[in-house]
Amino acid sequence: MRIGVDVGGTKIEIIALDDNGRTIVRRRMATPSADYAGTVRAIVDLVVEAQREIGETASVGIATPGAISPTTNLIKNSNSTVLNGRPLSRDIAAALGQPVRIENDANCLAISEAADGAAVGAKIVFGAILGTGVGGGLVIDGRALTGCNRIAGEWGHNPLPWLNDVERPGHRCYCGKTGCIETFLSGAGLQREYFSRSGKALTPQDVAVAAIQDNKDAVRSILAYKDRLARGLASVINVFDPDVVVLGGGLSNIEALYAGLADLIAAYAFSDDIKTKIVKAMHGDSSGVRGAAWLWPAKGEA
Repeated sequence: MRIGVDVGGTKIEIIALDDNGRTIVRRRMATPSADYAGTVRAIVDLVVEAQREIGETASVGIATPGAISPTTNLIKNSNSTVLNGRPLSRDIAAALGQPVRIENDANCLAISEAADGAAVGAKIVFGAILGTGVGGGLVIDGRALTGCNRIAGEWGHNPLPWLNDVERPGHRCYCGKTGCIETFLSGAGLQREYFSRSGKALTPQDVAVAAIQDNKDAVRSILAYKDRLARGLASVINVFDPDVVVLGGGLSNIEALYAGLADLIAAYAFSDDIKTKIVKAMHGDSSGVRGAAWLWPAKGEA
């Protein structure tokens, strides 16, 4: 048995998978707001309850925004800033009395979709999370490429490419820089775009619904978002040249983003033809938690 936990800014999800990848247990709860100790307790309680239900001690993998610094072994670069500078892996392992593995949530998305999702059989997979934050993970031959600084794939904190006059100088990012891709392609970025056009505040989901209903400000906001998404992904394709790009996170559910997106990317990428497939995560917003479970091999595997 494998247990996966996905720690997000608004929710914590846990899943238990058998060796065939079938879901045995699945639960969600709200993430304790700005409360590190409460977050650790919630994760531990969910794992203990899941192991009690399945009747055995399972391996535990955890997907989290940010990554573990190879220098300090503390969480860094998390948009859930309460985790930054904290020994999350050590605290959870100590509370559970067993080892755990922690990996960036975008890496977990890519691992999950490469293992048994929308990118099965692909050699190079880039997983892009479009949600509260904008993350990225790269999987090659089924394994996450993390890099010596553990920041491989973090496209969200590169500047948005090919800025136009309206977009300059860009918005301030929580990382301290200006004009990051995340500030444009996160949920807050889409909300900001719609507000700048309409003077009205809508959630990203409501903007998508309004666009379907032919609200012109919403339609233009989605088009602007899609063009920025194409520019960001073109820069990723120029560097990694993946076979498949998998989109996850809440904004990946906006169906209007997919129509014509490949052609937009091709207009920006450095190639005469782009064969990269752009697909929605098969496992939806559970891709991260499934990928966390897959961080551990099954018994008998290397």
